[in-house]
Amino acid sequence: MVIKDVLNRPLLDLRISVTDRCNMRCRYCMPREHFDENHEFLPKEDILTFEEIVCIVRALLPHGLRKIRLTGGEPLLRKDIHELIRQLRGCSKNLDIAITTNGLLLKKHLQNLYEAGLSRVTISLDALDEGTFQRMGDTTARPSHVLEAIDAVQEIGLPVKINAVIKKGVNEREISSMVQTFGPRNIPVRFIEYMDVGSTNDWNLDHVVTANEMRSILSKEFGSLRVHQSSHPSDVAKLYTTSNNWQIGFIESITNPFCGDCSRARLSANGRIYTCLFANNGHDLRSILRMDASSEDVFQAIQSIWLNRNDRYSEERSHQTRGVKVEMSYIGG
Repeated sequence: MVIKDVLNRPLLDLRISVTDRCNMRCRYCMPREHFDENHEFLPKEDILTFEEIVCIVRALLPHGLRKIRLTGGEPLLRKDIHELIRQLRGCSKNLDIAITTNGLLLKKHLQNLYEAGLSRVTISLDALDEGTFQRMGDTTARPSHVLEAIDAVQEIGLPVKINAVIKKGVNEREISSMVQTFGPRNIPVRFIEYMDVGSTNDWNLDHVVTANEMRSILSKEFGSLRVHQSSHPSDVAKLYTTSNNWQIGFIESITNPFCGDCSRARLSANGRIYTCLFANNGHDLRSILRMDASSEDVFQAIQSIWLNRNDRYSEERSHQTRGVKVEMSYIGG
């Protein structure tokens, strides 16, 4: 039985944050003034074990779960993350297991991830220009390290796509060069409207480059873009191709919300379920897991949460832009 919420949206996808730590300080996610050397990250004992994560996935598999995505923070900072993937793959040979990473540690861990059963990789890369990359990520790392990881992913044969958050006045000049670089390699690039996730990134509507503006930039460079139907109603990206069949996606949470088809739950590193990326509060699962809950107990707990879900933050943003929301680094993107 598939679980459906108040608005008849099924729970099909689970995004799992395996750590709240990261090796970058992207301005839209973990601004350094809030996540500095004095910031208190989750203590190890509060973070879900691999076995606890697997228990949650096993509980949902008979009820329609089709896809999981490992996130962070930066998920490759979690020790032996490939062992979690191995255990998840053991749950189902058909489960789609993806990871979202900034790519800085990917080349080092790629072989283990591949052998463990990873399905595909999404790499967050906001700029190819080194200065812009370092400004967006507040980092001394170089985009060349990420590009080397992308080469390795393609060589090993895993599907890969690029996510780029576009912020006005910072990296909109990178839009065309990203498509020019990755299009010929058959690597889809997805451009993300700068979102008001969390409460520390100083979000303002004036910082948003809309998807329409991005498409206008690309049309001038590559000609008219052809729109394509998404493969599933809950897919977050609006898909287009250039005349060369280069693939481009746009995630339009600000200007074209997709709440009506959202099928995603989010599990934080310390075991709280969030029913929306913009949620204020999560629901504790760790406590029942540590009281030796059965798979059925875990399912019943999640079902009770999802059945009451009525989140439509992006559609209601006009009068909900204020308030303390969970940080992206806590539950992933």
